Amino acid sequence: MSNQMDYEINKELGECYLFMGDFDKAEEYYRKAAENNTESAAPYMGLATVAVQRSELDNALVLYKKAAAVEENDKALCGIGLVYMEKGEHEQAYTWFTKALDLTATNVVALNCLVREAYHLNRVEMILPYLEGAISSSPEGEAIRVTLAGCLMSLGRMDEARTHLEAILALNPSNTNAKELFESMVA
Repeated sequence: MSNQMDYEINKELGECYLFMGDFDKAEEYYRKAAENNTESAAPYMGLATVAVQRSELDNALVLYKKAAAVEENDKALCGIGLVYMEKGEHEQAYTWFTKALDLTATNVVALNCLVREAYHLNRVEMILPYLEGAISSSPEGEAIRVTLAGCLMSLGRMDEARTHLEAILALNPSNTNAKELFESMVA
């Protein structure tokens, strides 16, 4: 068998064992996959996930960084941010979530975590461009627009928030989050 075929098989087995919750076997097969293909971030992402499941955050951070070094992508960068967030290192988390979104504006996990960190760090104004950039190109656009409206409300920009909420409700009158936010604004 070729190294590429071994890589694919080992990566798939790692994913299967991870899904089944057998972290020892998942780790074993992800390590084999990493040996078969040093140019792919996927085995390191899998190993990082195993480390997170075991609450080995420092190890997970090393593995996510290794994945990003091999093949920089938004998922690896977001994973780094998630570890920093879990460790309570909010400045670092914020930075890595912005890096993930600079690569892929529609990474909803990074976007939601960035919003959370922005509130924590009192930087809501700074994340508005990330929310605006994700609205049109994401299948989650409606939910992102609700989040944007909430951020605008928190900044006292009620007219802009109302515009976004009215646009959502015009297209989807049953959006409960938008309805509740709109009602809280007019109350």
